[in-house]
Amino acid sequence: MTTALITGATSGIGAAFARRLARDGHDVVLAARNADRLRAHAAELHDHHGVEASVLPVDLGTEDGIRALEERLADRRNPVDLLVNNAGFGTKGRYLEVPVADELTMLRVHCEAVLRATTAASEAMRERGRGGVVNVASVAAFVPNGTYSASKAWVVQFTQGAARNLAGTGVRLMVLCPGFVRTEFHERAGLDAKQVPGWLWLDAARVVDTALTDLARGREISVPDPRYKALTGLARVAPHRLLSRASQSSRKRFGPR
Repeated sequence: MTTALITGATSGIGAAFARRLARDGHDVVLAARNADRLRAHAAELHDHHGVEASVLPVDLGTEDGIRALEERLADRRNPVDLLVNNAGFGTKGRYLEVPVADELTMLRVHCEAVLRATTAASEAMRERGRGGVVNVASVAAFVPNGTYSASKAWVVQFTQGAARNLAGTGVRLMVLCPGFVRTEFHERAGLDAKQVPGWLWLDAARVVDTALTDLARGREISVPDPRYKALTGLARVAPHRLLSRASQSSRKRFGPR
């Protein structure tokens, strides 16, 4: 029986990963801040799918939280075969409107925690000659728009580079870049999602299905849905000044991911 560890596992994309992987017969380790929600979700997965579902209450905005995650991933007696780094959050406001402390916490969760978790997992996986890591970024990574976009751009570049460095070891790394997904993300960030056009919304379960298919195919980057593939392709060739203006306008209305 293989084991998957998912951060940010109590809602949205993280919860969808947990449900899909448990349905496929994987034991799961659910990591997030809210211990009560974790236990309830773990019980549901165990009851519905008959898998082992354990919980790891951690706050990845803290040193203690990241260290606890590293220790679980480095446990050779109870190996993790698939890591999904999904934990993340958004903020409301433009640069200099968001407290620096919140920006630093975002960098710790989106970048430092992802780096350290990926490293701990990959070292153990390389020893066994197999394993996979999915780092969840965002299509916002391709548009210059403050710390959120910058942190997700780092996740994209880091994951693709690490994937190439580990080629041939049996360890697969992939970055997932979804667009707008119906989750608690925008509500928690205090962002108004009602103005987002209906055609831009994606279903979390379908995002996960696409991600796991792309991982199995050995892809380094997964952009679920043809609409967002087209938008990210355009973002890569459009002038940065034009993208910056467009992203500032969209952030006022919608916010990130």
